[in-house]
Amino acid sequence: MNKVELGWHSFFEKSWESRWNEEGYVAGRVSLEHKHMYRIQTEAGEMLAEVSGKMRHNAERREDYPAVGDWVVASLREGEQRAVIHGILPRRSKFSRKVAGQVIEEQIVAANVDTVFLVMALNQDFNVRRMERYLVMAWESGANPVIVLSKADLCPNPNELAAEVASVAIGVPIHIISSAENRGLDELRDYMSPGSTVALLGSSGVGKSTLVNRVYGRDILNTGDIRLGDDKGKHTTTHRELILLPDGGILIDTPGMRELQLWNASEGIGTSFQDVEELTEQCFFQDCKHENEPKCAVKAALEQGALAAERFQSYVKLQKELAYLARKEDKGLQAAEKAKWKKIHQSLKSQPHR
Repeated sequence: MNKVELGWHSFFEKSWESRWNEEGYVAGRVSLEHKHMYRIQTEAGEMLAEVSGKMRHNAERREDYPAVGDWVVASLREGEQRAVIHGILPRRSKFSRKVAGQVIEEQIVAANVDTVFLVMALNQDFNVRRMERYLVMAWESGANPVIVLSKADLCPNPNELAAEVASVAIGVPIHIISSAENRGLDELRDYMSPGSTVALLGSSGVGKSTLVNRVYGRDILNTGDIRLGDDKGKHTTTHRELILLPDGGILIDTPGMRELQLWNASEGIGTSFQDVEELTEQCFFQDCKHENEPKCAVKAALEQGALAAERFQSYVKLQKELAYLARKEDKGLQAAEKAKWKKIHQSLKSQPHR
């Protein structure tokens, strides 16, 4: 398989030519991330790879390590089907979230993605507020969001629910599908042209793995049956994986996300909530809090029913979350810088005096 079929682009070629165009290096794309190890796809085949000691030493943050979808610079040990990763090419796009828990750190879910399928099931999983959050992250990623409403066979009114989603997804394509009935899948294949990369994102049990199997043409991923009681599928995908489709195109399947916390998503909020932000610009006072101020366009829209209270509350909640993250990250960056210099000083101390 050549690099173009793996998603190679002139964007990566420029970076390669300027820094890495030396004998002994090849470009590879990360298809699977193990603990401290990676599977990469190269023109010489699939390799098991690890990062070089120098790269590990220079890494300051989680984002300095490869993620699924990344293009990396590698040296091969072909006889062993193994490789060493020396660097990461700049990312065209990346879907990131804050890592789960209290740690303030970025987790790159998928890199160099052209289209993001935001998958939500039309059963008890359906949640418009959650889709707003996914849309913010998708717009921030640099990829094009597409909403996929799955399990239409379990829903008596799929078009009504799709209309609810459309009211918060301005300008975003929406597709209603049923993998069980093979319904709506042909429309999704239009996004999977040779060399293009599509990432599937959504909660556990919304049918991402089943969708991959249907598009691929046979069962290559494990799937779970619908659980009785809560109408949800079982959590089956446990890691991110890049899958090369037989007819061209690349899919990245991801585990269901129990929590999707924002990461540097100010532009994504502006795009996802452009209706709210247009109203805020019409307020009489520039620093309007939309509470008791006179001539507040947001309050007027809420009172007239032109803006849903739930949507405005979601906007405020996401803005507060982003502001909190920015304050925490600033402290985290200071700590990381301190740790970096401590590491350098320790390294200098350990060197013999001349």
